[in-house]
Amino acid sequence: MELKKTVHFGAGNIGRGFIGALFSESGYHVTFVDIADQIINQLNEQKKYEVKLATDKQESTTIKNVSGVNNITHENEVVELIEKATYLTTAIGPNILPRIAPLIARGLTERVYQADDKLYIIACENQINATDILKEHIMENLDEDTKERLDGRVYFFNSAVDRIVPIQENNDTLDVLVEPYYEWVVETTENIPDVKGMTIVGELAPFIERKLFTVNTGHAVIAYLGYLNGKTTIDKTLASEDIAIQVQETLKETGEYLVKQYGLSENEHHKYIQKIIDRFKNPYLNDGVTRVGRAPIRKLGPEDRLVRPATEAQKAGLAFTNLAKAIAAALLFDYPEDEEAVKLQGMIRDKGIAKVLQEVSSLPEDSEITKEVMKQYEILKR
Repeated sequence: MELKKTVHFGAGNIGRGFIGALFSESGYHVTFVDIADQIINQLNEQKKYEVKLATDKQESTTIKNVSGVNNITHENEVVELIEKATYLTTAIGPNILPRIAPLIARGLTERVYQADDKLYIIACENQINATDILKEHIMENLDEDTKERLDGRVYFFNSAVDRIVPIQENNDTLDVLVEPYYEWVVETTENIPDVKGMTIVGELAPFIERKLFTVNTGHAVIAYLGYLNGKTTIDKTLASEDIAIQVQETLKETGEYLVKQYGLSENEHHKYIQKIIDRFKNPYLNDGVTRVGRAPIRKLGPEDRLVRPATEAQKAGLAFTNLAKAIAAALLFDYPEDEEAVKLQGMIRDKGIAKVLQEVSSLPEDSEITKEVMKQYEILKR
């Protein structure tokens, strides 16, 4: 019997160690689409790899029924794969979604004139409503007739994903080290084919924001404060009592907003925060602060993990001082090997904090948040 097929854009560590692995374990053949020839070639030669858990025992699962294709040199092959797939997923970073949309649009155009089978498209990115963003870019590349034919055949579902996949020690192998914990929540009321580890919910917003403003906010705070304090990894940073308290205080602020906004149980959310902080303490992840802190301009975006909870807290009349401190710490991330960090430091030198926050974070120069960030910036700089 032929296996059902998934096309997954992004053959990086998250793609292989999380989403692709779950599809393989659910009895799908997974074709990873990427431009990294070394990984694509290895997938086609070895046809399997190991996913290892970051625990003292390092339990391992063999992921089989995998292959790879380069989306630049083998466009037609990708189009054919999209024609036959049950699922199409991504884990490539939100910024790359517009670049793959034209090719996906080609695949959909071929598909809707050939088959009535349903296709489910899910962007598994650290971004609110990432699938909506991908869908918008795909639609820009379709004619009206094709758009009409998508109805009842092609479905777009938003999702929230959560699994820490650190920078790997050995880049020559397909094997991936991941943390044991994961969460993959998909928003739909449709009855869709089963995938191991996928949780279906009717409304995603509480899950996305709970995750983004706890896991991603917490991770970023640890990384930026750790970097400023000369720490190398997330777990070593959390061993500092002062920083651990600061992380707790920041997540208390995001928590107050989440509880108020979504009617979450205060007690349950407090437990969730503790569970997340315990995950960050895992020494087997050996997760570098420079990895977690990378791309500070994106992370300071108006809808992202630091600024959005601060603006929402302010709107709701809640405290945001610790979030302002986290934003200030991100502005001080001057890691020379990170392109965005270097660019950000140049912008700060040329324009000053207030203008940079207006440009990068859409915060008015005279906003209370900006004033608080500037105050915290001076304190942290000392």
